[in-house]
Amino acid sequence: MGDEFSTLQKISVWILPVLFAITVHEVAHGWVASRLGDMTAKMMGRLTLNPFKHIDPVGTILIPAVTILLAGFIFGYAKPVPVTYKNLRHPKRDMALVALAGPGSNLVMALLWVLWIKFALSLSAEFSSVILFMVATGIAGIFVNLILMVLNMIPLPPLDGGRVLAGLLPARYSVYLAQIEPYGFIILVALLLMGVLGKVIWPAILFFLIWFSEMAGVSTNELSVILQALGAMRA
Repeated sequence: MGDEFSTLQKISVWILPVLFAITVHEVAHGWVASRLGDMTAKMMGRLTLNPFKHIDPVGTILIPAVTILLAGFIFGYAKPVPVTYKNLRHPKRDMALVALAGPGSNLVMALLWVLWIKFALSLSAEFSSVILFMVATGIAGIFVNLILMVLNMIPLPPLDGGRVLAGLLPARYSVYLAQIEPYGFIILVALLLMGVLGKVIWPAILFFLIWFSEMAGVSTNELSVILQALGAMRA
């Protein structure tokens, strides 16, 4: 393998994992909400894996491309699936379940990418260009889904973890937590720029990334080389 993929190769590797990770994450929210009584997302045509229904031009395309190419990490978002709180059968509890569905879907997708890598490696004992592309795409899939899973489980509204925490807390404390939501994204960006966010979530992401990669048959050294070639880890 060369020292690094070209920009076009990087985009080719990352595009499907990013689109699937963000799209399925949002669909999972809407699907669970529909099972719990709220049909808002279904009526608005958002329970679909068609990425064009969920793409936000800035959050889904521009920001992930810029961050992965320039900063070595991936950050992005899709158009949130609408959920009408009052339509849920047990609003406080069910909203926590709806929120948990997003990160849960990312965990499932990471495991599916593990199977994809195992399939790729079963085709050949050597890293040909095609096998390398398939494995690199699988690593990218695991990586981006773990980032979305861990990041979204931070207990800060409007992240999913904040909504899960709100569902677990007594009602009076949930109200206090909800008051943070208008400032949650600003707080998140500030923590990201200060480097605090990376120090908090990166150890967990790295732990699961190594674990899942080894499960797929990719050694830690091979993982490091692939991530460096993709620009997701600095040498």
